[in-house]
Amino acid sequence: MSTRKLAIIDAFSLLYRAFFALPPLTNKQGEVTNAVYGFTTMLMKLLESEQPDYIVVAFDMPEATFRHEAFADYKAQRASMPDTLRPQIPMAYEVLEAMRIPTLGVTGFEADDVIGTLARRAETDGFKVLIVTGDKDALQLVNEQVHVLSTRKGITDT
Repeated sequence: MSTRKLAIIDAFSLLYRAFFALPPLTNKQGEVTNAVYGFTTMLMKLLESEQPDYIVVAFDMPEATFRHEAFADYKAQRASMPDTLRPQIPMAYEVLEAMRIPTLGVTGFEADDVIGTLARRAETDGFKVLIVTGDKDALQLVNEQVHVLSTRKGITDT
């Protein structure tokens, strides 16, 4: 049994959580940074507490997915991304690049699909897998090798 641990982060889940949990913080240029600050805080806490051997951050891509093609009203009831969150997405990529943490997004698929695929492949290859997300759908992936660390409240209660 291997002890290698892979952490898979659901980027938008954590960014949204941080955005709504923190007040609208700004940097010297007046740009809102609460989501990227909270995201980075959660990421640093994860690295310290879980000490994964490998880590990847999965992002939803802006293009429609196969689900949108199959069902035109897929997520039609979901509110659009807040205007002050949108410019923080490139900032999150910058943080991850500076930390040398790889990102992954696949056109036509949601981050959830990517996360599930990575988790199953890593499990098959003998990894312990830790999925970090607020999305309860990830719980269907849980078994002896795959665990979910779910955000409950704020940015540090998991």
